[in-house]
Amino acid sequence: MKILVTGSTGFIGNYVVEELLRKKHEVIASSANEDAAQKKAWYPKVIYRKLDFRELNFDTDYFNYFDRPDIAIHLAWEGLPRYKEKFHLEENLPRHATFLTNLVQNGLKSLTVAGTCLEYGLQNGCLDEDMAAQPVVPYAIAKNKLREVLQNLQGVYQFSMKWVRLFYMFGRGQNPNSLVSQLDKAIEAGDREFNMSRGDQTRDFLPVEKVADYLVRIALQDSVNGIINCCSNTPVTVKAFVENYLREHKKNIHLNLGYYPYLDYEPMHFWGDDKKLKTITNNE
Repeated sequence: MKILVTGSTGFIGNYVVEELLRKKHEVIASSANEDAAQKKAWYPKVIYRKLDFRELNFDTDYFNYFDRPDIAIHLAWEGLPRYKEKFHLEENLPRHATFLTNLVQNGLKSLTVAGTCLEYGLQNGCLDEDMAAQPVVPYAIAKNKLREVLQNLQGVYQFSMKWVRLFYMFGRGQNPNSLVSQLDKAIEAGDREFNMSRGDQTRDFLPVEKVADYLVRIALQDSVNGIINCCSNTPVTVKAFVENYLREHKKNIHLNLGYYPYLDYEPMHFWGDDKKLKTITNNE
């Protein structure tokens, strides 16, 4: 199949492109920076089409520009991880809504979009897809509004849409300020102490390779649509996660607990319900 991946040079996009190529699909990779794409191992194996969302042309038929893909996996989103900035609503939302609407109006029949667990807002516990979205930060509000735009579009155009709410992921290539990137930096530097929050908050973690695998498997099927959690359904405290990570790497670093405050836009204890995800993976 011919599959478009936007945000292909990003943390998740890079792994999704590799997974699609591993499955022998034809990949059309897109990003705003072709120089960054050319540094990727997959670059010679894909059709590359540059697209900077700040330069959208309303007269362009993007479905044809991207060689009429069978499926689009939309991972692009600018300005992360600055979750509280208003540009998510004022700039990103209208750009991405316009682009995806353009794809659908011109013939796209299958769309998979990366959402976020932050759409659930401050709700605690096991979060399932039937729960109401209650986002509290501009990034999550914008993502949820984009989902609503696409759902309304389904009332006019016939296409399948999978809205994949991503939980916490980790792996090589992640933002250098992320938890695991900082932990890897401390390990490499031989630090004796690692600054972190108290670590009592419960989260849902997956390695990025597994996230990419799930995203591809979700995109390639049409029996399960709508909101789909991409998660482990395995709650673990951040402290326990860090301790396990250090144990796996055979490192002993003192954890300076309570150095950082808890984030005010995340609940203390939440993880994803994976029943819909398992319906997909168990039926293959």
